[in-house]
Amino acid sequence: MYVCSCFGVTEAQVKRHAEDGACTPRQIASACKAGTDCGSCVRRIQAILGRGACPRREEADQGRPLLAGTGAPHGLDGLDALDEAA
Repeated sequence: MYVCSCFGVTEAQVKRHAEDGACTPRQIASACKAGTDCGSCVRRIQAILGRGACPRREEADQGRPLLAGTGAPHGLDGLDALDEAA
């Protein structure tokens, strides 16, 4: 099932990125661009992350870095809106 139709990102892909440590919509966006175009999938991404797809949520909640080199790729505008939606 597609979560982000703009970039063709599936629920399985979002869950895989979460398992790899992406625990916020912004980190998911950095990993696969989901949520960076029209933004209609951000709430769906939040719901997936809220269902325990992120095994390292406690570390993320404490502000610990989870992904190496998580700087957003150039061209990913609007990521601040993703944080606000989280």
